[in-house]
Amino acid sequence: MTGTFVIVGGDAAGMSAASKAKREHPDMDVVVFEKGEWVSYGACGLPYYVKGEIEELEEIIAVPKESFIEERGIDLRTGHEVTGIDTDAKTVTVETAEATLEQSYDSLLIATGASAIVPPFDGVELEDVYTIHDPPSGREIREAIERETDRPETVGIVGGGYIGIEMAEAFRGQGLDVHLFEMLPHVLAPFGDMVAEAVEEELVSQGVTLHLDSTVEGFDGDEFVTAVRTESDAVPVDVVVIGVGVQANSSLAAEAGIEVGETGAIAVDEYGETSAPDVYAAGDCAEADHVVTGEPDHVPLALTANRAGRAVGQTVTGDPTPTGPIAGTAVVKAFDLEAGRTGITDEAVARDAGFDPVSVTITSKSRAGYYPGGYPIQIRMMADAESGRVLGASMVGEEGVTKRVDTVATALYAEMDAHQVEYLDLSYAPPFGPTWDPVLTAAKVLNSKLEG
Repeated sequence: MTGTFVIVGGDAAGMSAASKAKREHPDMDVVVFEKGEWVSYGACGLPYYVKGEIEELEEIIAVPKESFIEERGIDLRTGHEVTGIDTDAKTVTVETAEATLEQSYDSLLIATGASAIVPPFDGVELEDVYTIHDPPSGREIREAIERETDRPETVGIVGGGYIGIEMAEAFRGQGLDVHLFEMLPHVLAPFGDMVAEAVEEELVSQGVTLHLDSTVEGFDGDEFVTAVRTESDAVPVDVVVIGVGVQANSSLAAEAGIEVGETGAIAVDEYGETSAPDVYAAGDCAEADHVVTGEPDHVPLALTANRAGRAVGQTVTGDPTPTGPIAGTAVVKAFDLEAGRTGITDEAVARDAGFDPVSVTITSKSRAGYYPGGYPIQIRMMADAESGRVLGASMVGEEGVTKRVDTVATALYAEMDAHQVEYLDLSYAPPFGPTWDPVLTAAKVLNSKLEG
C-alpha cells in the first residue's frame, strides 16, 4: 500500500506506528509532526533521572531522532505543531516558528498523549512550582534541586499517585526533606487500602512526612514558593511538584468534530479508528476497551501506547490489526517495596460493572520458607461470585511482585476462573518462591470462598 500516513505526536504511540508502517511498506510516505524537540523518550524514567540514578537525560531516549530519519526513512519534523484537522479535505494545518503549512493525508494518527493536570491553586505561577511530564520538566527540577546557590532543603509533593510516590523516593535520594500531600485517606487509591497502608508505612520509615486527607488550597510566596497551604496549615517548602494525574490531549480531535468518549479521551474502535474515516488515535490521548468489563476506559501507560501505535501502523498498511484491550496492569517502586495491580481491584467498581465481587487477602513468601532472604507478599484477589471469573488483584512486597501481577494479568486476558488459576503450572525453585506460588495460594483461598 502506498499513500501518505501522517502522525501527530512523536512519542510512544506515534513513533511505534511510524516505524511499523515504514517497515511493512517502505514506499509509504510517513510524516510525523512533533511540536517539541524530544521524540521516543521514556517519561517513566524521569523520577530516576531526578534522583540521579540516570545520569544524563538523553539516556531515557529509546531511539535517537536521527535514526528515525536516516535509518528508517521517516519524515520526522520536530518543532511542528498541528493546530487543526480537516477530515473532509483530509488535511492537517501545521505551525512552525516561521510559517503555517498544510499537509494532506490518506491515513492520519492522532498520538497527542496526555498532559499533567494543574489544578487552579493559588500561587501555582510561583517560581519552583513544577509538574513532571516530559524531559524539559525533569531537567528543570533536577537543576533546581542541585543548584549551587540557595539549594533547596524541603520539597512538597501534591498527589499520592504513581508520580508522587516515585518522586518522594527521588527527592529523598537527593537528601531533601519531603512532604507528600494527598486529599484522599490513602496514597495509591487504585491499588486499594491493603497496598496503600503498606506503602505509607514504608514512606514514613524512609523519612517522608505524609499529609493524608489533606486538601491543598494553594502555595505561599512572593516570587518563589515558600509554603504549601492546606485547609489547616501552611507547611514551609522550597520546591513543589504537582503530580495529581494527567488528562488526555483530546482537544485537537474534538475541535475537528471527532468523537471524544466519556473518559475525556478520544473514542476509538477495536482497530484504533475514530469516528472520522481514516483517522486513528492511540496512546495516552485515546480510550481502549477494558479486558474485564469490555467497556471503554482510559489508563495511560507506556505499553498500551506502544502496542496500540504498532497495531495502527500495521492497519494503515492494509493488514487490519486490533489494538487490544487493557487491564490497567501497573507496578510502582516505593523505596524498598514493590506494589502492583491489574484488572478491577475495587468492589464498588466491580458491582457497577455488573459483577458480584468476592475478595480474599493472603500473605505468603517471595521464596521458600527455608531459603534465606525471602520477604512477605500480600495479595488481594477478586472474583465474580456467579462465574468464578478472576476480576483483578493487587499485591505488595519487597520482591517478586512484578512476576506475579503479570501472571494474574494473563489470567484476566484468558478469562480464567479462580479454580483454573489455582491449578496453573507455575515455575518453582526455593530461591524464587514457595511450592505453592503466592498467586496460586490466593486463587486457592478465593476458590474455597466461592465454593462456600
